Amino acid sequence: MAVMDIVTLPDPILRKQSLPVERVDDDLRTLIDNMIETMYKAPGIGLAGIQVGVDRRLFVMDVSREENSPICMINPKIIFQSEELNTHEEGCLSIPEYYAEVDRPKQVTMEFLDRDGKPQTLELDELAATCAQHEFDHLNGALFIDYLSKLRRDRVIKKFTKLAKQKEKIVL
Repeated sequence: MAVMDIVTLPDPILRKQSLPVERVDDDLRTLIDNMIETMYKAPGIGLAGIQVGVDRRLFVMDVSREENSPICMINPKIIFQSEELNTHEEGCLSIPEYYAEVDRPKQVTMEFLDRDGKPQTLELDELAATCAQHEFDHLNGALFIDYLSKLRRDRVIKKFTKLAKQKEKIVL
């Protein structure tokens, strides 16, 4: 397994709509294993393919805090969202060290393929539901900052654009 580089804001790939996974095979399982290792190393509780530069509809997550219960969702679909909302402070490995409270449905039901390509249905609530929705948003080119006011979102984007330019100057 290998730790992968995580794409950060303002990289435009983060706004790209991910394409469906067409085949679950050993190469995809290796990618999934690498994504899980990367997520734990970061450390984070979720990671979408697009965040490691792979524009395919898959993500991994583990809200157990024990690094031994990862879930992989391939070609996920949200088939139910509760009307009741829950507020969690969210962060993102692609927007390091920035956190904000976001309201999302408290419960969701997801359909997806697991790492063996078998169809699964999973009901999630609380933090697990928030995490799954956050990662699902990545597959559609959305970020958690999109739930903030335009002013706050613009400030975050400006900050990370400035940081990226500073890093560019250092590399050159």
